[in-house]
Amino acid sequence: MNPPRMRPRLDDYNRSFWTGGAEGKLNIQRCNDCDQYVHPPLPLCRHCQSENIAPETLPGTGTLDTFTVNHQPWYPGVEVPYVIARVRLDGAPGVILTTNIVNCPVDAIQPEDKVRVLFDEQDGIFFPVFEKAD
Repeated sequence: MNPPRMRPRLDDYNRSFWTGGAEGKLNIQRCNDCDQYVHPPLPLCRHCQSENIAPETLPGTGTLDTFTVNHQPWYPGVEVPYVIARVRLDGAPGVILTTNIVNCPVDAIQPEDKVRVLFDEQDGIFFPVFEKAD
């Protein structure tokens, strides 16, 4: 069983991000007026203030920007150590997700490692987590 995660409140703007994993899709909002990506999801583009935004499916790959290894058991049921990471998404310049790196020892990752998305499903929410792509 996966460790419990805090459940986000779904709305019209973030629903495709949190549920796209059901179809294996990593969806990030994109403005149809200025072509910039908007994350976290908002009701309007943070770049040009347009309301003409829609989810776009990305390849689900990226590069490990930076990370930290947590050794403190902050939350019941979550085994330590675990990696908290920032991932730069391929295909979405300027979008960085804060996430976890899974399926490898915590000492086996380095900045600039290539990663790919997996989804940790909990009660209909699909949390994007990443594993090394090699």
